[in-house]
Amino acid sequence: MANVVRDPKEHPESVLGDFVHEDPVRTFGLDEVAFVYGSRWKQRYFTKRGDDYFPLPAQWDVKKRRWLPYHVEAGADWWVPFYGPTTFDRPTGPTCDGCHSVNYNIETKQVTEWNVGCEKCHGPGSAHAEHPTKKNIVNPETLDYVRGNDTCMQCHSQGRPLSDPIAGKHYDWPVGFLPGERLADYWRLEEIKPGNANFYQYPDLTAHKNRMQGNDFIQSNMYHRELRCFDCHQVHSNTNASNLILPGNALCLSCHTKQNPAGLRGTVSEHTHHPEGSSGSQCVACHMPKIEQTVKDNFVSAHTFRFITPAETEQSGIPNPCTMCHANKSTHWANEELKKWSNVSPWRVAR
Repeated sequence: MANVVRDPKEHPESVLGDFVHEDPVRTFGLDEVAFVYGSRWKQRYFTKRGDDYFPLPAQWDVKKRRWLPYHVEAGADWWVPFYGPTTFDRPTGPTCDGCHSVNYNIETKQVTEWNVGCEKCHGPGSAHAEHPTKKNIVNPETLDYVRGNDTCMQCHSQGRPLSDPIAGKHYDWPVGFLPGERLADYWRLEEIKPGNANFYQYPDLTAHKNRMQGNDFIQSNMYHRELRCFDCHQVHSNTNASNLILPGNALCLSCHTKQNPAGLRGTVSEHTHHPEGSSGSQCVACHMPKIEQTVKDNFVSAHTFRFITPAETEQSGIPNPCTMCHANKSTHWANEELKKWSNVSPWRVAR
């Protein structure tokens, strides 16, 4: 289970934010917090009013250990115009809870359990618990690649329900979807258009914000070749960062072998033109740059697996991995360096 949502009274160790020292950004006390949400990049705080939960107006930046304001601004998420201007006008039921619980009931506002429990990915499990067979539980591993990926994309994608509103409310998650079904019957991905730059996307269609791994992934050759999220991620283990099956290059090179048409033709360092074992020789450094915002100036990895060239930065402003690492260098410098790489197509890197 992914324990993202925790009750601080039952789990005081889950509180990461500094509630001891005064801070003008934080206008609430720990006694007002019903749930903490998140632990890796950010931690947000929910309070309960009546039978609804609401986000409190500050969040904790885990990496930089500081308080930041939390407020979804106008022009951001699509649902913002349908709710009032403050966080207390925006209950978490329609905006958050469907993905951070099992079986959120939009009528009763009750859940089977908070967090991503078994049934979130495997579907209803009562019959299976009573009499376990392969036929009375959903195993995403055995689904076709579309429905297998849909299991993850129900929450790791940005979109909106096909039916909107539902009972007068606007939900930011696919109400009614169950694992094993086709997500497209409940959910349409956020529309993105080439050349646009906005809250959701860069001009090349790469996502601009977190929670859009699915939006990225369906554009990739990986998806086209019918790979599934769980071919790289082992959701039942946190041994490696991001629940990866293997750490670092070992994961990528387990498929991209010399025998694979999509594999390397030489060593990793010959491919990357960086020393073996260096940060510049990590596959993800160039193919999964951290350019998608999760909180202020903290970013997570893109999932299109495209190499974004310095030329694209000059054309549209999308960050490229070369000058993200070589921050003291210009895109012109990066372009000139790439031209020296004899094993890379000049047409590819110049576009």
